[in-house]
Amino acid sequence: MKLESTFGDTIKKLRKKKNLPLREVAEALQIDTSMLGKIEKNNRKPTKQLIEKFADYFKVSDKDLLIAFLSDTVAYQIMDVEELSSEVFKVAEKKVKYMKTKKPNQ
Repeated sequence: MKLESTFGDTIKKLRKKKNLPLREVAEALQIDTSMLGKIEKNNRKPTKQLIEKFADYFKVSDKDLLIAFLSDTVAYQIMDVEELSSEVFKVAEKKVKYMKTKKPNQ
C-alpha cells in the first residue's frame, strides 16, 4: 500500500476501488455517513478503533493505515518548517526511545 497520500485519500481510494458508496461503508463501520465523508476529506480524525475497523473492512493492514494516519499528524505539524523536517525526525526518534525508558511500570 502506498503511504504517500493522506489517510483520508487512502480510505477514499479503497472505497472507490470497490465501487462502494459512502453510505454503505459508513453503515458497515457503524458510523455516520457525514463522518466518513469528513474523514475522507481529512476534516475529521479517526480513532484507533475506527482505523482497525477500516483495515478489517477493506482487508488491508491495520499497521499500514495507522502509519498513514500518524504520518499525516506529523506532516501537518512540520509542513510549515520543511527546512527543519529531517532534524525534527532525528530528534523525535531519539525522544521516543528516551520516553520509552521513562514510562512508568504498569
